[in-house]
Amino acid sequence: MAATPPGTGSSETLTEVNCNQAEGADKLLCLIQDPYSGTFHADAFWASLGTSVLLMFLLTLAFSLMRPRNNIVYAPKVKYADEKHSPPKLGKGMFEWVGPVSKAKEGMLVEKTGLDAAIFLRFTRMLRNMFLTLSIVGIIVLIPANVIGSNRSAIKQYLKGGQSFFVTMTPQYPDPEKSGSLWVHVAAVWVIDLVVAFFLWRNYGAVVKLRRQYFDSPEYLQSLHSRTLMVTDIPPADRTDEGILRLADQVEHTAALPRASIGRNVKELPDMIEEHDQAVRQLESVLAKYLKNPDSLPAKRPTMRASKKYRANNGAQDVDAIDYLTGRIRELEIEITHVRESIDKRNAMPFGFASYERIEDAHTVAFAARKKHPQGTTIRLAPRPNDLIWKNLPLSKKQRSWRRFWNNFWVAILTVVWIAPNALIAIFLSNLSNLAAIWPGFRSNFQNNHKTWAAVQGIASPALTSLIYLILPIIFRRMSIRGGDTTKTSRERHVATKLYAFFVFNNLIVFSVFSVIYGFVAAVVKNRETEDAWHAVLAGQFFYRLLSALSQTSYFWVVWLLQRQLGAAADLAQMINLVWVWFCRTFMAPTPRQEIEWTAPPPFDYAVYYNYFLFYATVALCFSTLQPLVLPITALYFALDYWLKKYLLLYVLITKTESGGQHWRFLFNRLIFAVCLSNIVMGLVIRGASGGWFKVYFMIPPSFLMLGVKYYCAKAFDGQLKYYTKATLKDPENLAEPGRKVRKNDRIQSRFGHPALYKPLMTPMVHAKARHVLSEIYRGRLDNSDTVSTTGYSDIAMDPMSKSYPGKSARFAPPAQKEMFEVVPETRLDFEHFMNRAEFADALGGNGELYGRPDDLISERSSTPRSFLGRHGSGSGNSSRASSPGARSDRSVSAHRRVGSGSQSPGSRLNVHPAYRDDPAAHNGDIGQRERGRGMYNMSNESEKRLLNGAQPLGHSTPDEDVGREAYGLDRWRTGGSGYVGLPAREEEGITGYDYYRARR
Repeated sequence: MAATPPGTGSSETLTEVNCNQAEGADKLLCLIQDPYSGTFHADAFWASLGTSVLLMFLLTLAFSLMRPRNNIVYAPKVKYADEKHSPPKLGKGMFEWVGPVSKAKEGMLVEKTGLDAAIFLRFTRMLRNMFLTLSIVGIIVLIPANVIGSNRSAIKQYLKGGQSFFVTMTPQYPDPEKSGSLWVHVAAVWVIDLVVAFFLWRNYGAVVKLRRQYFDSPEYLQSLHSRTLMVTDIPPADRTDEGILRLADQVEHTAALPRASIGRNVKELPDMIEEHDQAVRQLESVLAKYLKNPDSLPAKRPTMRASKKYRANNGAQDVDAIDYLTGRIRELEIEITHVRESIDKRNAMPFGFASYERIEDAHTVAFAARKKHPQGTTIRLAPRPNDLIWKNLPLSKKQRSWRRFWNNFWVAILTVVWIAPNALIAIFLSNLSNLAAIWPGFRSNFQNNHKTWAAVQGIASPALTSLIYLILPIIFRRMSIRGGDTTKTSRERHVATKLYAFFVFNNLIVFSVFSVIYGFVAAVVKNRETEDAWHAVLAGQFFYRLLSALSQTSYFWVVWLLQRQLGAAADLAQMINLVWVWFCRTFMAPTPRQEIEWTAPPPFDYAVYYNYFLFYATVALCFSTLQPLVLPITALYFALDYWLKKYLLLYVLITKTESGGQHWRFLFNRLIFAVCLSNIVMGLVIRGASGGWFKVYFMIPPSFLMLGVKYYCAKAFDGQLKYYTKATLKDPENLAEPGRKVRKNDRIQSRFGHPALYKPLMTPMVHAKARHVLSEIYRGRLDNSDTVSTTGYSDIAMDPMSKSYPGKSARFAPPAQKEMFEVVPETRLDFEHFMNRAEFADALGGNGELYGRPDDLISERSSTPRSFLGRHGSGSGNSSRASSPGARSDRSVSAHRRVGSGSQSPGSRLNVHPAYRDDPAAHNGDIGQRERGRGMYNMSNESEKRLLNGAQPLGHSTPDEDVGREAYGLDRWRTGGSGYVGLPAREEEGITGYDYYRARR
């Protein structure tokens, strides 16, 4: 675009190339100079508004029509959630979903959806209210100020050229004689910053209140992670249970002693389990295609190329896919069993956990450990067990820092490198006529098939861009894991941070100022031929070029924000999921596992949506004075999306990893950055409008005001936001009620254990319609006889006995009992029957709270987390290979068992699923009874059972204080130094508690 000095009316352009008549290389230079000019269609505002509103109305209407007939898609949580977490029932009418959604208050949202979802909706509501308030300022104050301060003759000339009237709402053509109107912009900057600061401060206090209520909730008080510390970077000398106790005691002395557990080296076990799961899924896919029509099997069995790792045994030629995968699965299961049995308990890792009896003790130590690092360790509150990224826990500080550096380096490289593809997409793919202008070979084809290429142009650009933005979060997640993140919550926070930086840099800054920088550099180079460097820079008119480019770009952002309404309605209608599932079921051969997963409530991607919302807010704030229309349009988007996301989070989507509202600080900090960035943009705009530097100086204090708000909120709220308490009584037992008896169940006798040690292995699933041909297509054995030893007599062939049919060989057991495959009937292809299985619960079941089974809930029977009681296999009967029971039986658990309510009555025990009952055989030592029903995929080994048998009971200074309580000293850690022994060692005289090891005071 030709730029002219403001207020001079000169028609002399700064470039001599007429881009409309240029061809070849000159045309390419013009396109590179302003690559995004094709996206600025100011006249498209009304068309975009009408299209977005119409399509949004149609999608919402389609959702209202399909919802009553598709509860699995539009209300799965009503079916699967337990009574406490189930949302309000919906009627069969078209719009009967509006009432329950509108009546759902924040307190109910916290109970039904979790704190993360409630804070997401609060954040959305805050943005809606904030931009509604700013819209009043924009419409009443800023638009009249821009109209009054504009050069009317320049605007009339601009409108005669057929341009949009939206230019009158911007300061693109300032009148030097009316520069006083720019003081309105200066005042608007102060008002905008004060409004944003007020909403941030007010909602920060509300989030703190929600967090305090969360701390006092029964779920948190009865959870294991609430009273557990995670210790990392432990030096070799302290890698024992006793060492963890010493480290915690160096930070803060507590009245009660914690239960310590050092991490164990699980070797290559997690990688082997992952490879096993991939092989199972691959086998299921092969069987689903081959057995699509079991009564008419293909003449040729499926083949595949063996992986490079195992081609030495199979050769380079193709192998039978079914035989190869089943054999590989069997080999992996034998190897996994062997590794589990051979875990060296004395091979400690540099991380561990310490669980306290009282939440106050754990949080007191964690608060005191913020600035203390005894022996170089890091002590902090432990996350939920399912939130841990176990493979990153053993990393040292140096390894973590080095990985983080390279991770940030590659993200920065990717962000910068994306400038070129982004510009090429905007130049050529969004407007194929530009490609035809510089490519003569394509020009004739483009002109002869104009309609075809127009359709390609309309689909290719948005499809490619959407695909890239779909893959980008996956790339950043993998990079964050490689960067050393120890929890999924921190990983998602880092993913959102990187996505936000990527979007702001490429889609906002580069998109808006690329043409300005290119044109300015070209003008300086040209003027340098006749003038000195400084005068050439001044003649380049950088600030006015920036004002003109940003004003024109504002038209695009108005249209773009209008189109976001369509995306919100598409999320509500679940169009992508419906189309994808229909396509897979119609044209492909889905496996039973895939069909079960399709019926599960999908997880909500907080990182992606937080990035979108923050980016929309940043764009609106940066262009609030340039084009005030972005303020009401953004407010409209957040108002609509708040209602739609409220329904989705209440009835459809789940939180995969509940963080307890820990995303708020990240959101707060990014909004502070967005406001400071908008202040810089507004300052440059005023300078470009010939407002002078004096007005710009008055816009500097608001940025420091926002930094002051950040500092104040951090000091006033962060402590309450993170810790249950900052200090506790040193001797709380003195305040106990007289005669109070301490129950054994009050002690914490649980540990955080690596899931690879006890997680059941996946079973290949096949459709029930192919049951009768399994013995024909599988040429191996369908039972677990390969795992039975013949005790050295290789010349004797003996079949194992069937576990379910005594007296009969497993070979002749009924087909339903064959354990190599799990046959799934059509009536059971529903998440309801499998939601308590490990392979489904980990990926689709959140942390179990939705279904009344939190993973780290301490049992009333033994204070043991349910994940250690075999919850993952509880729904599979006696074997992890069998199908799960109905979910209704598990809901009876939540209905008849409540932690902290005392022991179970005999009547209520009958309603409890057998996996949660107290097994008498486990106490009587009947090993044969306990081993009964174990199959090939649920072999007995010590790593899967009695993991808590060696948990250290609470120590005491004087053993006679509490009669009936067990009092063991620290001699238990002296037997080999492992801490995993079955029986307590005999204590030495005079050493009865940990006080012996404390420094004498």
